[in-house]
Amino acid sequence: MNRTGYLVFLAACVHPVASRAPKPAPDPRDVPANVDAIVEDVLAETGVPSASVAVVRDGKIIYAHAYGDAQIAPAKRPATPAMRYSVGSISKQFTATAVLLLVEQGKLSLDDAVGKYVPGLTRGDEVTIRQVLSHTSGYPDYAPQDYMIPEWTAPTTAEAILDHWAKLPLDFDPGTKWQYSNTNYVIAGLVCAAVAGMPLRDFLGQSIFTKLGMQSVTDDSQLGPTDPVGYFRRAAGPLHASDHMGKGWLFSAGDLAMTAQDLATWDIALIDGTILSPASTKALETETVLANGAGTGYGLGVDVAMRGDHRQIEHGGEAPGFVAENIVLPDDKLAVVVLTNQDASNAAGAIGGRIRDALFKSMLAPSIEADRRARSVLEAFARGAIDRTMFTANANAYFTPAAIREYANSLVPLGALTKLELISVGLRGGFTSRRYTATYAKKHVQISTYETADGKLEQFLLIVE
Repeated sequence: MNRTGYLVFLAACVHPVASRAPKPAPDPRDVPANVDAIVEDVLAETGVPSASVAVVRDGKIIYAHAYGDAQIAPAKRPATPAMRYSVGSISKQFTATAVLLLVEQGKLSLDDAVGKYVPGLTRGDEVTIRQVLSHTSGYPDYAPQDYMIPEWTAPTTAEAILDHWAKLPLDFDPGTKWQYSNTNYVIAGLVCAAVAGMPLRDFLGQSIFTKLGMQSVTDDSQLGPTDPVGYFRRAAGPLHASDHMGKGWLFSAGDLAMTAQDLATWDIALIDGTILSPASTKALETETVLANGAGTGYGLGVDVAMRGDHRQIEHGGEAPGFVAENIVLPDDKLAVVVLTNQDASNAAGAIGGRIRDALFKSMLAPSIEADRRARSVLEAFARGAIDRTMFTANANAYFTPAAIREYANSLVPLGALTKLELISVGLRGGFTSRRYTATYAKKHVQISTYETADGKLEQFLLIVE
């Protein structure tokens, strides 16, 4: 249930695999081939039984596929895209969305005290709804473990969880620190139910799932024989089938299960603003700031960050036997969903990150001619040469004989050029700006180029690390 739980046991869960000869990298423009290669490699590296993946580009699902085995014993059962996986704490963004929809309806405010709707909580007249949604409330976490504990096998209720955990002293004064706590979202779920006049699950169904056609969505406890088996592994030991948590434990903090395609459908709704208003979307995706002015890297139910020049909205999820990853780049209209059926594993995060990076490269693929030109210029500089027809007057003025000698003297000791990788493309001052990393036998070199509309180089600067 911890959003980062699958990283905690990484060192203990390394799965030994035989060494394999590296395969040639697919064409970066071939997204399905790159996705297939990434997922197959990570599953082989980690030993995780299966993954279901959906990829969004230009605001549309362009690829969905399942890999590996949904069940390994007594007989193997292949995973399919129609199978539902627990998404764990990714459920939190749906709970936060439910709250924001009630705000839009004028039924509550993010700055209302939680005690107005759920009485009897520690300092409930001080802690706000915004603080529970952003994990800045101070309520201790009722489920920090990344493995099944005996208490979780029996059913419980949201009220019972709060009677124990939300009536303890706060871990810190509200708004002064950030600490991930599932207890916050149990409170938020009960707030929604009290204000909406119906269970949270029913409100989500009416307000989101039915509207978007997300027909696969169910509760974790409802997964059955046609869905994947969730597994766990002790260190490098064999896989074991995991028990489900007793009904009620996951509640609004992590109880949803669905297909990768349905979660990607939700991502498209976030990108397009189909469900939330612009103001609500901004509230969901804006970093929460503490009382001392420090940022938290967290919005309302989602992690928020910049990935280079790209704004990223992300959250992982873990439930017994499952780990999920959901990455949305709203300004780029990209999203990646990865659902896996082994807990305490980094496979979902590794697959998601690598696919995201492959999508960036697929967008940069039209720069092949510019890449060829950059490599040619770099190799010429290493020989102490320059083709001045490739440069503008300003660049030619920069590259004096002394400058060319210094470039050559900098590059020759590095050994052979083994790789030139395009990192980013943008616009600046009327030029196309490109950044590369050149890998040599001994060092990396960062390259910054500016190019005119007719293909002349206005800039070609090197930073030798």
